[in-house]
Amino acid sequence: MIIHGDCIEELKKLESNSVDTIITDPPYNYECIGRQWDNKEINRRLERIKNSKTLVKNIPYGSGLAGGVRNKRWYERNYRNIIEYTQWCKEWGQQLFKICKSGAPVAVFNSTRTVAHVQVALEDAGFYMRDILVYRRHSGIPKGLNLKRKLEKMNHPDAEKWEGWHTCFRNEWEAILLVQKPLVKNYWETLQRTGVGVFKTINEDGSFQSNILEGYYNKSEKKFAHCTVKPLELIKKLILTLIPKSSDNIVLDPFAGSGTTLVASKQLGYHYTGIEIESEYIDIIDERLNSVYLPSLTK
Repeated sequence: MIIHGDCIEELKKLESNSVDTIITDPPYNYECIGRQWDNKEINRRLERIKNSKTLVKNIPYGSGLAGGVRNKRWYERNYRNIIEYTQWCKEWGQQLFKICKSGAPVAVFNSTRTVAHVQVALEDAGFYMRDILVYRRHSGIPKGLNLKRKLEKMNHPDAEKWEGWHTCFRNEWEAILLVQKPLVKNYWETLQRTGVGVFKTINEDGSFQSNILEGYYNKSEKKFAHCTVKPLELIKKLILTLIPKSSDNIVLDPFAGSGTTLVASKQLGYHYTGIEIESEYIDIIDERLNSVYLPSLTK
């Protein structure tokens, strides 16, 4: 099922204690403009840097957390942004808590800078913190200032002294926050009542699954007019790890985007529900889902 609308409002309409797991990739703090995913504004910002020298061209540069003079006003604006973003996450987190079954795991992608704020928001909503998984991407690009080059442009005599000094690290991983709705007494009783609560952590080769997920790339997959598409195989891995396969279990993605979580769920034979606020993504999701054969579900 695909629902078109704001997830906070649409989640209110769903039945309490009805969802078995949530895997989602909400707007990160630098994407959260006006406290919602405003695709028109995102595209405008992306268009501005398409042919520029900006190294990172797949995020909406200039959305409040990049550039500008680091004066008192800049830091105050940055702090207000964090407070508003955390409150927004709490609002949809409270609705997720209502619809999740006891023991239901919730996996939320976010940036290394803001995952802590999402954790606090979801804990305030009632969830219990389990882990932060590391999704190690194929590559990372330095996004900060190269001090030597900056000084060279200024014809500063000390430019050579600052060879190798930058303002940030090369970012090649994203966080996957893993929280859980509280159990009913213990894991076994919860599993018997709701069908969820434990994780499949033994791999096919017999190894124990690490909380670092790597080797999942988007090389051959389309971007589907979306700037943050996650690898399909990565989402499949999360589904298979977090939720036992059952004819009753439902995977929910309240920020469906281009529909990768829904496609992965359908390919694996899980029931799914997606919510997406941008109408242009609904057509993309429909197209992707219509090309997937639905396997039979077994208890």
